[in-house]
Amino acid sequence: MKKKITIIGAGGQMGQWFAKYFAANDFEVTGYDTENKISGKGILQADSLVGGILKADYVVLCTPTRRTPEIIRLIAKEMKRGTYLIEISSEKSKVVTSLSKMPAKINPICIHPMFGPGAKSIKGQNIISVPIKDAKKELTVAKELFDGANFVTIDAVEHDKKIAVILGLTHLMNLVFANIIAKDEKMSLTEKMSGTTFRVQKILAESIMTESPELIETIIANPEIRRVAEELWKDIGRLLTAVQESKTEEVIDYIKTCQEKLSSNTNLEDSYKKLTKMVNVIEK
Repeated sequence: MKKKITIIGAGGQMGQWFAKYFAANDFEVTGYDTENKISGKGILQADSLVGGILKADYVVLCTPTRRTPEIIRLIAKEMKRGTYLIEISSEKSKVVTSLSKMPAKINPICIHPMFGPGAKSIKGQNIISVPIKDAKKELTVAKELFDGANFVTIDAVEHDKKIAVILGLTHLMNLVFANIIAKDEKMSLTEKMSGTTFRVQKILAESIMTESPELIETIIANPEIRRVAEELWKDIGRLLTAVQESKTEEVIDYIKTCQEKLSSNTNLEDSYKKLTKMVNVIEK
C-alpha cells in the first residue's frame, strides 16, 4: 500500500517540487493550497486544510515562514497518531518552538532544503536538519525520505546565524544590485561592454528575482541578518571614504587581509577557474 503524503502549499514553487518528487517515489500525494493553483499529474486536491491531513502518513509544510507556526498549531491536533510533520522554512527560531509544543503523537521533522525548485534530482543536494525531540530518529527518517541528499545537523539558533550569511546576505546584496541594473536604460550597451564578473553577477541577481517577493522578504527579514548587514554597510562606507581620501594603502591592506583569510580555506585560483568554466558552459 502506498504511503500517503500531503503537501500544504502544493501550488507554490517548492510545493510543486515536493509533490512531483514524492509522486515519482511512489507516494499517494495530496495537495492543498488557497493561493496558488495545484498542478501535476496524479496529485489529489484536498478541499480543506484539515481534510487534507486527516489520513496522511506525512505532511509537508511549504508555507510562508510567518504563517507556519499558526498552521502547525491548527493541524497538529487533527493529525493521526504517528504522522510525520515535515517543516522546510528558511528561518527556524519561531518554528522550532511550535514544533516542540506539538502533541506527543506527532513526529516533527524540521529541515531546510538548500536547493530551489529547479533541482533536477535530490542526489547531492544539501539539506539542513534541525533536531526537535529525537535528533537521531528525525535524521534517519529524513534520510529515508530524501535518499541521496547530503545532510548537516545543526540547532535552530546556529542555523539562523549561518543562513543570515548563506541566504540573507546574498539575497540582500543581489536585490540591491538587481534594482540598480534595472534602472539602466542602456542595458544592451552595458552587456556588450561587460566581462565575466558582471555577466555572472547579473545572471545570479536575475535568477534570485525569479523567487517570490514574499520569500525574498522572509529571507532578508531574518533577525540575524542585521549583524552581518551592518558589517557590510560599515565596510562599504570605510572603503569608499578611504578611496575618496586617497588612502591607497588602507584599501590595499583591506584587500590583502581578505585574500589571506579566504586562502586559508579556499584555493582562490581554483575558484577563478571554476568561474571561467561556468561562463563557458552558460555561453555555449
